[in-house]
Amino acid sequence: MINYQYPEKINSDTFQTYSGIFCVAINPYARLPIYTKEVIMSYRGKRRTEMPPHIYTVADESYQQMIQQRENQSILITGESGAGKTENTKKVIQYFASICGVEAKATADGAQLDEQLVRCNPVLEAFGNAKTIKNDNSSRFGKFIRIHFGAQGKIHSADIERYLLEKARVTYQNPDSALIPQL
Repeated sequence: MINYQYPEKINSDTFQTYSGIFCVAINPYARLPIYTKEVIMSYRGKRRTEMPPHIYTVADESYQQMIQQRENQSILITGESGAGKTENTKKVIQYFASICGVEAKATADGAQLDEQLVRCNPVLEAFGNAKTIKNDNSSRFGKFIRIHFGAQGKIHSADIERYLLEKARVTYQNPDSALIPQL
């Protein structure tokens, strides 16, 4: 199904589709106006069949189920190098921060928790990344991001666990790849 729909999606500027329970997103390698505040609000509270396929549908379904069923939810974002995992993760965090807000809790520099969540990912990317043939900023680490919500459904806190994925590429430098310190 994915192989069949891939050329169709490229030609129609629609880079997301459903395959069963999965939302398949193809990295368009371009900035598109499909992640704006207006788009976020248009997906809020909508059923999967009411809107075109989008990562925001997955995020909203997860959030709504968490609120209604009072059960933890998980979103798995996976793909090969350059597939857009980091970008989609940021979009899910952006969606949650936009639709549910945060419990009033600013840091010493005045930044709200939602801003911190969106801003922390580039810092995490700066350590343990390497240039590959497919991707200039390929992570050697997997990330498990846990977002904690308060009783009112607002973001309360978050934590991130990292784990080393590719020890071989960290201990051995491929001649076609260059380790890039990005501080």
